Amino acid sequence: MSPTTLPSAVITPEQIETGNSLWHDAWSRLRKNKLAVCGGVSLLTLALLCAFGPFFAQSYQDQNLDLGAAGPSAAHWLGTDTLGRDLFSRILFGGRISMMVGLVATFVALAIGVTYGAVAGFFGGKIDAVMMRIVDIMYALPFTIFVILLMVFFGRNIFLLFFAIGAVEWLTMARIVRGQIISIKKMEYIEAARALGLGKRRIIFRHMIPNILGPIIVYTTLTIPAVMLLEAFLSFLGLGVQPPMSSWGVLIKDGAEKMEEFWWLLVFPGGVFSLTLFSLNFLGDGLRDALDVRSSKD
Repeated sequence: MSPTTLPSAVITPEQIETGNSLWHDAWSRLRKNKLAVCGGVSLLTLALLCAFGPFFAQSYQDQNLDLGAAGPSAAHWLGTDTLGRDLFSRILFGGRISMMVGLVATFVALAIGVTYGAVAGFFGGKIDAVMMRIVDIMYALPFTIFVILLMVFFGRNIFLLFFAIGAVEWLTMARIVRGQIISIKKMEYIEAARALGLGKRRIIFRHMIPNILGPIIVYTTLTIPAVMLLEAFLSFLGLGVQPPMSSWGVLIKDGAEKMEEFWWLLVFPGGVFSLTLFSLNFLGDGLRDALDVRSSKD
């Protein structure tokens, strides 16, 4: 018998094509989305300006009553308010507060919503039914009035504002996470984890939630502008950030009261706030498309 002949062509390790991960493919698709990239760059620029700009700009509290409300000039790029305070500095400092409210309140909503929705979706049955009926009842409540009552009852505290807004923004996140958990809890790797005797908490937080991070990340980027809008609305009503601190909502409120005489007090804060919201929405839409596995072959 003749010896077995080996294949003439041997595939070397260098010739083996390496597959890309979901996150690598998502990053590649995100970079091709010009609106999402522009939104991300604009958002990063605004965040850096608000974080470090007040260290180099004029103090947001310095008053010049003799100057009063003056239009844009070389000394005050965006003008001054009725107390002679530099509007550019107040916008930068107000951006700190508005972005902090957006991030902290969204983190609170994220922590509550993801945990609540994951538990409801994992256990199912009567537990799921009761938990989701509670969500339905809370959906029926007027959220803004609920936050206003919290602020009136506990006092106007900036830290309470963070948690009060986050405590009413978690409901949609809970529904999204519940639906995602239900869709994956019968998959093979979850059944394998059960068969290995892993605890329920470990299965939920170590195996299920990490596999639904895509929708969570997308909705998080869309929750931040919603939270910032709610803070602006509360500040517009006088229940948000209190003087001498400022936020974009406070500046817009002050500008709206004097817009006929001093247009710059409304146009510049409103323009920066709108740019931030547009950037967040563009970035959120881009992340949604990038993390959509069905578009991986586009």
